[in-house]
Amino acid sequence: MAKLVLTDADISVNSVDLSGYANSVELNYEVEAVEVTAFGGNREFIGGLQNNSITIEFMQDFAASQVEATVFPLVGTQTTVIIKPTTDAVGATNPSYTLTNCYLASHTPVAATVGELAMTSLTFTGGTLTKATS
Repeated sequence: MAKLVLTDADISVNSVDLSGYANSVELNYEVEAVEVTAFGGNREFIGGLQNNSITIEFMQDFAASQVEATVFPLVGTQTTVIIKPTTDAVGATNPSYTLTNCYLASHTPVAATVGELAMTSLTFTGGTLTKATS
């Protein structure tokens, strides 16, 4: 069984490749449980709405078409985020995860203490997650 050390993740936000600025990514795929228990039985559940999120840690860059310029106008709107484990072509061993219509509620443009790397942590919530393997 192959193991993967994540060293080359491919991250696109609103069609802008920001892979070179990220050092952490977490994709959470969740379908809410809806209880459908009837009298005389044990608890039963069916799948409800998707409740997805992606959290990405970016090293801040204020240049045109980079992190801050891409993210700032997205606050309070829906966008699309695409994640792949590597920059290789999409395939069975390198699936592409696309979260469409996800919402960005906040962004901290400047966050660091003296001598630290300026970072921004973004969490995109909601939307529809699809997985592609070809």
